[in-house]
Amino acid sequence: MHIRLLEVRLRLYRVASIKERRSVVDGLIVRLRRQFNVSVAEIPSDERDLVILALANVSSDGAYADGIMEEILERLGSSRDFYVEDHRVEVL
Repeated sequence: MHIRLLEVRLRLYRVASIKERRSVVDGLIVRLRRQFNVSVAEIPSDERDLVILALANVSSDGAYADGIMEEILERLGSSRDFYVEDHRVEVL
């Protein structure tokens, strides 16, 4: 069994309210879960424009798990709503 954990820090563009922030984050979490079959959790942050997400993937194939995390990072990097400020991948 191969487990990959991805922690990603996203900086949101043009977020004027918590309601706008929630709209972007909730939609992103649903899309990630649906498209990549990963577990996603938001880590609380005091900054309105900062989103920290933790993603986990469990697979029988380590290369596949690595590929999923790389594809997620590529997809996040192409968003118009935010940019990837930092990320960290852990292999368990």
